[in-house]
Amino acid sequence: MTSPLGRAQAQLVAGRPEQALAELAELSIVDAFSPPAMAIRCAALMWLKRWADAAEAARSGLAAGGPDPQLLLWLGQAEREMGRPEAAEQALLGGLTVAPSDVHLLCAYAELCAAEGQPDKALKLAERAAAEDPHAAVVFATRVRVAYALGDDREAQRISQEFVAAHPGDPYALALLGSSAAQRGDVEAAYLHYGQAAAAWPTHEPLGEAAFAMRVARHPLMRPLYPMRRFGPLQTWLAWIAVSTVLRAAGFTTLVLTLSPLWFLYCVYSWVVPPLLRRWLRRH
Repeated sequence: MTSPLGRAQAQLVAGRPEQALAELAELSIVDAFSPPAMAIRCAALMWLKRWADAAEAARSGLAAGGPDPQLLLWLGQAEREMGRPEAAEQALLGGLTVAPSDVHLLCAYAELCAAEGQPDKALKLAERAAAEDPHAAVVFATRVRVAYALGDDREAQRISQEFVAAHPGDPYALALLGSSAAQRGDVEAAYLHYGQAAAAWPTHEPLGEAAFAMRVARHPLMRPLYPMRRFGPLQTWLAWIAVSTVLRAAGFTTLVLTLSPLWFLYCVYSWVVPPLLRRWLRRH
């Protein structure tokens, strides 16, 4: 008969963190504070975005069993989510002191550095992780995010393609490839990859939402809004202001007065059509 710990692990793998926590509640006091049980508890709490509870669980496990790389990893991740990068770094460095070759710790530290404006340091950590296990999914994912942090979208796309080639059907790999396509404004490819990711992991709601967002973006009614989607609303506004200013300075005031109502209608279109389209597509 499967133990509660085994059932908790299975529930977590299946994407049911609440049930995983319920299974852990069946453990004895001694087993409940074992490193494996605490690691599953932390993972489930992180899945539920209960950052403070995950951090507290990690600390309890560390207090009961001493330094443990996996618990220090979860503690670092939880501290980062709570907006405490110094505490996150301390936890991750503590984990690397115990397990200097752990790719999950190296990748978590790399992503922390990338988020805190240290892309060069993040790149070195990602390279260390790749040297340890070049084909690990977490290494591919981190390399993609570090490439984005360095502003190298082409490299991010290339690594995403390698990720999918090395891990066919991996929903996270497909999602990163979809994100790369969306960054380039290729909504057809983004919709395809996000859809594949959502199909591979149907219980993960954010993937379904990303696929739906691309379904909206590829609709014919959204084609006029390509500039805003590709460059952003603020940049599109600034472009209009620059163009109208140049036209006025060149003496084309009449043209500006003619285009201004059209620009206003375009803005109204961008405010009204997307939410109505999303509502209609959800109903159908």
